Parts: sequence; structure tokens; C-alpha cells
Amino acid sequence: MDARIPIYDGHNDTLLSLRTAGRSFFQRSDEGHVDLPRAREGGLGGGLFAVWVPDPDTEPPGGREPDPAAATAPYHDEGTMPAPMPLSHAQRYALSEVADLYRLEAASDGQAKVVRSAAELRDCLLRGIFAMQLHFEGAEPIDRDFDALQVFHRAGLRSLGLVWSRPNDFAHGVPFKFPSSPDTGPGLTDAGRALVRACNELGIMLDLSHLNERGFWDVAAISDPPLVATHSGAHALSPSSRNLTDKQLAAIRDSEGMVGVNFHVGFLRADGVDDPDTPLATIADHVDYLVERLGVDKVGFGSDFDGAIPPAAIGDVTGLPRLLSALHEVGYDEEALAKLAYQNWIRVLRATWGR
Repeated sequence: MDARIPIYDGHNDTLLSLRTAGRSFFQRSDEGHVDLPRAREGGLGGGLFAVWVPDPDTEPPGGREPDPAAATAPYHDEGTMPAPMPLSHAQRYALSEVADLYRLEAASDGQAKVVRSAAELRDCLLRGIFAMQLHFEGAEPIDRDFDALQVFHRAGLRSLGLVWSRPNDFAHGVPFKFPSSPDTGPGLTDAGRALVRACNELGIMLDLSHLNERGFWDVAAISDPPLVATHSGAHALSPSSRNLTDKQLAAIRDSEGMVGVNFHVGFLRADGVDDPDTPLATIADHVDYLVERLGVDKVGFGSDFDGAIPPAAIGDVTGLPRLLSALHEVGYDEEALAKLAYQNWIRVLRATWGR
């Protein structure tokens, strides 16, 4: 197997992790999952860097950064979810995270670049420049007039998840429930439908991970580009509300979209337990299942690094070669691995962005 295959990852929460841990992206650390030295070692060529806004009720006082576990605790049941957050809070926090991403680019001395087109992404991967795609995990920073959408798009926003696992002005996210269907609430609001159309016009990819099933079908009915779930899994293998049913997978296939396989053990295991002592083969099982239903051209990786518990056999980004080796051992040749690792992301992003 050719170890030079670069990997493009459909989702990470590294911006939040860098803030929370106070660590440097340019120094190797034992904390978190991703920094540039470990990315180089693991063959990670880039990925979608998520901007995620904590609810103001979960922000610690004194300007300290939120603990991710405490910040997500209210979102395990529909009845405990906070009300939608104020726009001012969401925009303030998102703006600071976007600035963090550009500070990384500026401090990288040419080693990293925020990409705005599939051509830029491909060029970075071929030249060994770390490619960072600006992604919003939840549309809370977007106002109903879409003024902020225009500004953030100009600033490099190329991917938007309508929701994280909570309600907002546009849609409803799934709570972290197990076992559970993803059919957990109402679909898109009128503002949500307008946001979908605005993203189509601007060429912003819509991420369907975290969106409930009714919202998924609303997007499928009105959105023109391929349907994409950047970090999800197969509901048939792990019946989490966060995973996709066979019917949803068929719609993604028919749209020429794709799914990035999430590495979080609670979304991989049949019992839904957050146990890092989970075989690496469990990820391969989800890859196999998705490839059987979508085709090898429509599956990739969406690790959720720095926001998830991956199998201990991966550990962090340095474990990615072990995943490629495991997939190679179960029958994926180098051509198929290249598609899973990065080529499918380039294809679907070009189809969405138009260049």
C-alpha cells in the first residue's frame, strides 16, 4: 500500500480544542487529537475545521473556555435543551473562532492554507500544504436577513451545518440519544428553507450531520447540490439518533453526494457505549456498509477528531495509517483508498462549489 496517500477529513473540532487546552497547533502535544506535527506523521493533508458555538449557559465565567463534556450535557434529550441562543452571542463567539483559523494560517509560514475552491484543495494536497476548510457546525451565527452569511462567505465559509444537536431559528438537531431514530422533531422552518436556497446560490456546502430526519428530507426536496453528511455513520449498525437510515443513504447516493464516516465509538458500536476499547474493524464495518449502499465514490472520512472518542487503536491523527492498512487488509486497493482518503471529497466539493 502506498503510504503517500493524503487524507482529507470531513470534520474536526480542533479550533475549540486548541482554545480549551491552550495548546499550539504547531507544537506536538499529548492533548487533543490534531496538531500540525501529528498531522504530518499521520498523513492528514487537511480537513473541515468546525466553528462551534457553546450555549451561553454553559460558558464558564471569567472568559475561560467551556469544557466540551459539560457544554454538551444538556443536549441528550429534547426536554433539557436550552432555548435558541442570542444572535449576538453566536456571532461574537464565531467571529473569534474564524479569527483563530486565520491566525493559524498567518502563523504557519506557508505550511497551511484556508481553501476556498476544490482546485485550491487539490493543489494543497499535492504540494503538501495543510488545507483548512472553514465550516460552521450550526447556523446560530447567521441572521435571518443573511447579512452575516454574505460576510462569512467572503471570509472563506464554504460549508455550513444547519444545526448542531439543538434547535435554532432554521432547523432542529437530533439530541444525543441511543437507541433512537433520527426522526426526533419538526423539519426546517421557513427561515431554514430560505437559508438552504441562499447557500445554494453562494455555493456553500450544506452538512446534514446533526440534522433530524424531517429536516433532512426538507433539504433533499429543495437543495440542488449533492447531499452531504460530513461526519455520520450507518444507523443499521449503530442505532444512534446521529446516524443515517438506509432510506437517507439512498437519497444521498441518488444525489451523487457522500458520507464522511465518524470515528466516535458511541456512533460506531452496536451498543452505543463510549468505550475506546473498540476494535478498529468497527470503523471498517461502517465503511463497508456505506460503500455497499452508496458506492466507493461516495464515502470518505469525517473523524470528529478533537470532539469525539475514537477507538484506542487510532488514538489520534497519527493512527490514520493504521485505518488505511485495516481497510487494505479487507480488500480496498490503492485506487479505492485514494477515493476514500481524499478524492471523493474533492469531487463533491467541486460539484457544490462549482470550481
